[in-house]
Amino acid sequence: MGTPHTPGSRPIYLDWNATTPPHPSVTRAMAGAMDEAWANPASVHAPGRRARALLDGAREAVAALIGFDARDVVLTSGGTEANNMALAHPFAHGQSPGSLVVARIEHPSIVRAAERLADSGVVVEWAEPDRAGAVSVEQVLGAVARATARAPVRVVAVQAVNHETGVIQPIAAIAEAVHARGALLHVDAVQAVGRLASDTWSGADSISIAAHKIRGPKGVGALVVRSSVRLRPILFGGAQERGLRPGTQDPVACAGFAVAAERAATTPTRYADLAALRDLLAEGLGRLGERHRQAPLQNGEGARAPHVLNLSWPGWSGAELCAALDLEGVAVSSGSACSAGTAEPSPVLRAMLGEERALSAVRVSLGEDTTREDVLEACARWERVLARASSDR
Repeated sequence: MGTPHTPGSRPIYLDWNATTPPHPSVTRAMAGAMDEAWANPASVHAPGRRARALLDGAREAVAALIGFDARDVVLTSGGTEANNMALAHPFAHGQSPGSLVVARIEHPSIVRAAERLADSGVVVEWAEPDRAGAVSVEQVLGAVARATARAPVRVVAVQAVNHETGVIQPIAAIAEAVHARGALLHVDAVQAVGRLASDTWSGADSISIAAHKIRGPKGVGALVVRSSVRLRPILFGGAQERGLRPGTQDPVACAGFAVAAERAATTPTRYADLAALRDLLAEGLGRLGERHRQAPLQNGEGARAPHVLNLSWPGWSGAELCAALDLEGVAVSSGSACSAGTAEPSPVLRAMLGEERALSAVRVSLGEDTTREDVLEACARWERVLARASSDR
């Protein structure tokens, strides 16, 4: 896989929700840090202090981006660890019984963490999405009521933007309703930060972010928590991150994270401009699908992030279509990158629309570097795939 079908054709990357290419300013900052600030940031000598300054810089940049204080930022290995910490800490170390409410269409790092907590005896209730891919306030409150009948709700988790469909969830309204019932709201904002305005996660008590989704490095992220929330560690060892996340931090990754977070404050306007390209792509794929009697069905309606398009292709396996496009030099995906390699269809789309739509789904996600020429060329290559399939049938 990965070799374009047409020799010499340039690759077209349309999988920005899976990861983003590191920005040159990020790689420059990391290269400089590797030479000058490689020491252990916990050391009190001058090399250690230089390394520690890069951690502090990342913390300040993330805080400014999210709208919190730098003291509220816990550096993690990425969004997955941040999500696990946010869900696990209220139930850690013999705390009094409580329950958790989770939306069924969350990222695997939320869903699997919730399932693990359920296995350990925590009451978990699921808020179901509608067919458009949104989780309503009413659905959340219904799950809260069911959970409360068994144990007080401690945390509700709803993502800001769905990682597969791009559907934007009504976080501000959910936050108001959840707080009125005495619970905290955790928001996985990994797919929202740097792409949408900060009101997308307004009202959240804790927020997850991953550097590699905003053109930073992999292996670093953050859990940002309101100062009124008392976090409890789920790992034990040293005193790093105020004892909440022990382990030696990577100052080189933090140097890149800081630059990426600073850039991300300006990128939502660039993403807004992608809506026209996303719509152009949707129209082009719709037309060519009809020509080849394989008209795609859109997954996710209503308010959506401007760069995401998710389509089910009747008669295709999403994974097979992605593989065929990869041979044409077009990179797309058939679901969450964190679920790649599994035989199961997308659990998000299965919860929304059923097994058949999930099995045939392909996600296309554009980014800052995507051009009109990329979109038109992607459509041309997509048509070659469909034409070959039609001739084989």
